[in-house]
Amino acid sequence: MAKFVFNLPDIGEGIAEAEIVAWHVKVGDKVEEDGRLADMMTDKATVEMESPVAGTILQVAGEAGDVVAIGSPLVVIETEGEVPAEEASAPKAEVVREEIHAETPEAEHVEKAVEEAGALETPAPTPQPVRPEPVEGQSFSSRAASKEQSGPSTSSGQAVLGVDGQSSAKVLASPAVRARARALGIDLADVRAAEGGRVRHSDLDAFLSYGGAKGYAPAGKRMRDEDIKVIGLRRRIAENMAASKRNIPHFSYVEECDVTDLDKLRADLNANRGAKPKLTLLPLLITAICRALPEFPMINARYDDEANVVHRSGAVHLGIATMTEAGLMVPVIRDAQGKNLWQLASEIARLAEAARSGAAKSDELSGSTLTVTSLGPLGGIASTPVINRPEVAIIGPNRIVERPMFVPDGMGGERIEKRKLMNLSISCDHRVVDGYDAAAFVQAVKKLLETPVLLLAA
Repeated sequence: MAKFVFNLPDIGEGIAEAEIVAWHVKVGDKVEEDGRLADMMTDKATVEMESPVAGTILQVAGEAGDVVAIGSPLVVIETEGEVPAEEASAPKAEVVREEIHAETPEAEHVEKAVEEAGALETPAPTPQPVRPEPVEGQSFSSRAASKEQSGPSTSSGQAVLGVDGQSSAKVLASPAVRARARALGIDLADVRAAEGGRVRHSDLDAFLSYGGAKGYAPAGKRMRDEDIKVIGLRRRIAENMAASKRNIPHFSYVEECDVTDLDKLRADLNANRGAKPKLTLLPLLITAICRALPEFPMINARYDDEANVVHRSGAVHLGIATMTEAGLMVPVIRDAQGKNLWQLASEIARLAEAARSGAAKSDELSGSTLTVTSLGPLGGIASTPVINRPEVAIIGPNRIVERPMFVPDGMGGERIEKRKLMNLSISCDHRVVDGYDAAAFVQAVKKLLETPVLLLAA
């Protein structure tokens, strides 16, 4: 038997550390060569770490949300026999050989080096009905041990399913109370214990008095209390949004646009698109923005706080705020001003899919000069979006609604007609953009949206 210490390799130029986003293994797991170990997040991208050897996981470096320095141990793996020479000489991984049962000075030196190199830590494993014995020689951190000792358990140590099939194993209660709860159709996880953390018959009585039993349910079910650790992309979003609001004096402006003719143009173009991608209103809005920006260069800019310099960009690198399972991401359409409607539609679809699948490259998620954020049918009547720092503006189209409006009747009078209306919101950095300029820019975009033939003019 031998131990293989896998150090976190250099995963990007200028990267000094990476955050553990998720583990794909835990202590005691078997891992194949090239098997998934962990997802590590840097300032630029999320990288999947793979095991260079096959074996059993002995130790892991912390838990999700912890930061590991480049070159520090990430995992220790017990391997069968000797590690191949090419792996032993790999510059990005340190190999330490030790017979598991050897009581030699060399073995003690190896164990000490491993502990000092990265303060490797074993997180508390998920509670199981039968728990395997730890591998001989495995060291558990005090924090992990305290978690295991303080973790909740049932009086019997067995997992008990609640009424809805959810586990009530963490709820302390006697067998008689559990039996009564099952008979009444009560999930013990929904019952608040009055004292000591153990649910008693009196707690069931109190729960019943508020109509908690099946057939007497209150208007809304009480949600479970839980603590969610803010890590990975969600942490980056939180930090970026906090920095944006802390450093940028925001102001917002909202204008109503009549997009009846614009939507008709979109429908006509789609009806004759052939093999081209289907158009939404977003490519038309982007085209209008790009057409209006040359008169308002202060909108398409980035503000360097430290140098106190505003860089106005000649090219429009448009960020498209995209919701993914991991959180909000902003892929970037490069040189949007040089693309036609169909090219914009294709690029929007490609980038959105890449962001949602995790395939977006780091350069596709950075360098935007202006951002558009759209919630589609959920867009509401107005919004005050937070600026994607260091940009100085962000534009948010809102939901399209149909309302009666007075329109010219062609004979000097007016008539009432059903029209499609959409509010257009913009948030700006007041250090760079004045309110008048923001309003004038939105009015220029509005004119293009309400006279869509201008979008197709050369």
